[in-house]
Amino acid sequence: MAVLTDIVLALHIVGIGALLGGFLTQTKAMSAGNARMSPAMLHGALTMLVTGLALVGLNQADDQEVNNPKIAVKTAVLVVILLLVYLRRDDERVPAPVFGTVGLLTTANIFLATVW
Repeated sequence: MAVLTDIVLALHIVGIGALLGGFLTQTKAMSAGNARMSPAMLHGALTMLVTGLALVGLNQADDQEVNNPKIAVKTAVLVVILLLVYLRRDDERVPAPVFGTVGLLTTANIFLATVW
């Protein structure tokens, strides 16, 4: 069970890397007003959602303690990120405040995972 949990955790980290990497590669375009939601951002957010829920299930199945309020907050933040990315995925230009919100919420989710 530990090996499976480690593999799912690694995939979860790959998802956050895709989401944050997609944001960071377009920060220059954001300041010019030409940023767009890349497919990597959408796929990263979806990967995070699926693997995050799988991690909760695996930890509960292994009788590990799960911080349910933390998971609820992280899931809510991720759902907002996912909605913003999904709804703007076909736009040629995403307004800087919307694009910046995705980056801010992604960073907040990382801090929630590590500091809380």
